[in-house]
Amino acid sequence: MSEKQEIFSLIGGRVLFNRGIYNPTSDAVWLAAWAGAVRGTVLDVGIGTGAVSLCLATHSSDISKITGVDISQSMLDACAKNAELNGQTIELINSDIFSWRTNRVFDVVVSNPPYFRGTPAIHNAHHNVDLRGWTRACLRRVRPRGHFYTIVDAYMATDVISIAADVCGDIQIFPLFGAKNTAERVLIAARLGVHGGSIIHRGCAMNNDVILRDGLTIVDALSKLGVQ
Repeated sequence: MSEKQEIFSLIGGRVLFNRGIYNPTSDAVWLAAWAGAVRGTVLDVGIGTGAVSLCLATHSSDISKITGVDISQSMLDACAKNAELNGQTIELINSDIFSWRTNRVFDVVVSNPPYFRGTPAIHNAHHNVDLRGWTRACLRRVRPRGHFYTIVDAYMATDVISIAADVCGDIQIFPLFGAKNTAERVLIAARLGVHGGSIIHRGCAMNNDVILRDGLTIVDALSKLGVQ
């Protein structure tokens, strides 16, 4: 793909993106594939330029409304343009998830959190975030028996799981592997206010074309491969 292209695509051309300061990574595609065919209202915490939500919208026709919250207005401006490019409507809220004053709860909350460490970028997104606090803030926005989905670096997975385990059940863990023998990313799902046990899946390779190129959900991809 040429760097001169102003518009590029994800999941086999089903989602279009304007090239900008921050371009989506495969983490966003994986998170949307993990959440899959969700239903009802969706909140995307730290929505950025909209990759997770726009990919998620291609997986489900049962989403009634997508809302995105982000601390960076410039990211939200880019997200609005990407949503328009894809013929999607997303409610965008410029707020810090830690201080957002709202009583709203959602059927589904997704988040590709800014867990990375380093110098804050010029787009003013969160860096060096308190992932435990971020997870708590996300879970406060989930309705009772609603669903939470996220993706993090494997070394930080316990930060999310330890917080989710206090108030959630049906916790599912899906590792993603790169060139190493150990997982590089971990997808996590949890359901608020239920008591089901945990499941650890065998996971798969991060460069899986069935997900990244063909745009299948993880459930559909495993079914296609004959894995239950």
